[in-house]
Formats: sequence, structure tokens, C-alpha cells
Amino acid sequence: MVALNLLPLIDRFKGKRIVVLGDLVADEYVYGMTSRLSREAPVLVVRYMEHEFRLGGAANAAHNVQELAGRASVVGVVGEDVAGDHVIDTCRRYGIAHQGIVRAARPTNVKTRILAGGVHTTKQQVLRLDREDATPLSTTVESRLIKKLEQQAASADAILVSDYGLGMLSARVIKVVQRLAQRGHLVCVDSRFNLLAFSGVTAVTPNEPETQAATGSDLANEQKLCAAGRKLLKELKTQAVLIKRGRQGMALFRPKTPPLLIPIAGSDEVADVTGAGDTVIAIFSLALAASATFEQAACLANIAGGLSVMKAGAATVSPRELRQALGG
Repeated sequence: MVALNLLPLIDRFKGKRIVVLGDLVADEYVYGMTSRLSREAPVLVVRYMEHEFRLGGAANAAHNVQELAGRASVVGVVGEDVAGDHVIDTCRRYGIAHQGIVRAARPTNVKTRILAGGVHTTKQQVLRLDREDATPLSTTVESRLIKKLEQQAASADAILVSDYGLGMLSARVIKVVQRLAQRGHLVCVDSRFNLLAFSGVTAVTPNEPETQAATGSDLANEQKLCAAGRKLLKELKTQAVLIKRGRQGMALFRPKTPPLLIPIAGSDEVADVTGAGDTVIAIFSLALAASATFEQAACLANIAGGLSVMKAGAATVSPRELRQALGG
């Protein structure tokens, strides 16, 4: 019965305009072959084969929106460097509106994953190298970013905030996000380290460690999980809290409503969790923009998250895959 209610929503995603605000990351994947250990140290010698760039961070959330037939507009900061070029060029290639990207005299955030294996084996991640700059934005860059956000938000069906803690969501920018929510904009937030700063937004989507950090609860059982969810609702004055529980699915909390515990969708065999949170908040925001209830949006997000973790790297989910998962 739930599936029958969810299927029509997927068609309503088309054309919904989602402004994605957050930390933009260039995900670099380096592929190689291994055959021996180094004589210099007990490490693998990886012979380089090829590499590619993908959209990471908030840009991956935007890519998910776009792949789900929504219209994504990115607002964020990249450097005046090659990695920044890759982010903008990749957005352009996927049809993601990038007019909201500000270029600044700071390096673009890059996560380099080295994947290696034998000739006839699946390449496995052996190392991740992060090049991040979380220093505060200059006042000038901050002002340009806020102007871009307000311009893009004027015609948005929803605003998606993807805060990876890399310095872009400053106190001043967060106040603008809160002001937009107060004006009636649909605002969904996924914040890794600063969840409690986003009071007054429409909904938040923390995972269990983020929930634990924000509430001080150990979440040892469902009773404590429910207490933590209710505490976040009260402190954030938000309409919904969707807690991502990994192999245990998700839990949705709404004011004056019993918690909805959603079991994991599909298999619990996980291939790669990279970017799964981006997929979840992308479809959650899209569904709400398409007039879904919070319960419907949470169930769709749970299914999409299950599909995402079965793919390697920062992955997207298509409407066709969602329909298949729903039996449509």
C-alpha cells in the first residue's frame, strides 16, 4: 500500500527547482594496479592507470536532484584552480545551474580516493587524501555568496543545505538561511558538525553520530533514540527530524506524532556509503517540494539511500531505479 502511494510522487519531481547551498567538493578517483609491497615501507605499490573527477559534497546532492528529474541550482564557493574548473565543468555537463557558484582566492576542497587491485579483481579503496580549507570566508566572498543565495532562492521550490563543516556555512550565512525559512521557504538541512545552529528550518536529516553529538545521548536503544529525536524537535523548533540509522533504516520525528521507525530498504550488504547522505536529503527535499507528506518523503529517502550504498563512490539514483524498487 505504501508503494502505491509513493509511485505517483516520482513523476511530480520533474521540474521542481531545488537550490543547493553548501560545501562544494571535487571528488577525485585514482585507479591503479597492485602487484607487490614496497621495499621502502610495508605499503602497496600502486601503478597508476587513470583518474576521474566527480561531484562531491553539496555538488553531489545537486547531482542527485538533477538525476531525479529536478532542476538543481548550486550556491557555493570554489577556488580559482583546476579543481574548481572541474566542479563547474561537471555541473555544466549534467545540466546543473552553476550561476550561484562564487570563485575565490582559496583552494577548492578535494577528496582523492586511490582505488587499486590486481588485473582481474575489483578495485578497492586503499587510501583517501583530503585537501580541505575550512578557514572563514572573507567578508567580500561571504557577501557575494549571500547575494547569490537570495537571488536563487526567489524562484526555488525548496532550499537544500549541505553543511560538511568546511567553512562555507558561516554564522552570517546561516542567519540568511533561517530568515528564508521564516519567510515560508521549504528548507532542509544536513549538517555534519553544527546541527543546532539551524533552528527554525523546515527539516533536518542527521545520522546517528550527529544526533548523538547534538543531544548528548548514547542512542543505545530505541527508547533513547526516540528521546533524542524529540529533543531535537524541541530545540530546533523544526517540523521534522529524519535520523539516518545505517543498517537499521531511518526514524522520522514530528511534533505531536508518534515516531515512525522505517526499516532498511533492500539488502543490508553495503558496497560504499560515500555520498549516501546526499542522496537521502536530495530526494527528501524533492519529495517535500512535490507536496509529499513528511512520512512519504522519509520512506522515499530511505529507499533511495538503500540504492545508493550499493554503488561505488558518490552515486546518484534515477527515477527508473526508484520505480523498480517500489515494484512499479
